[in-house]
Amino acid sequence: MLSMVLSILLQVSEAAAKANFSELGAAFGAGIIAFGAAYGISRIGSSAMEAIARQPEASGDIRSNMIVSAALIEGVCFFAVIVCALILFV
Repeated sequence: MLSMVLSILLQVSEAAAKANFSELGAAFGAGIIAFGAAYGISRIGSSAMEAIARQPEASGDIRSNMIVSAALIEGVCFFAVIVCALILFV
């Protein structure tokens, strides 16, 4: 009887440990994703400003391409953060 209770307690503690590691991984994942997206969008902005400084007549095309690229990065970041939130709460 005692061995059965101990095995049940061991299974419960293992499940709790796995849940804590998955929550920790999801939190780190969301943080890394946010930093990566911020870095990517800042690189796009920096490169676009340099390109506009070199060719002011192409500023409209460069600006529109910059906005599209930033929106795509933000969409991927949002998708990844939602996946991390699902891991965290489900």
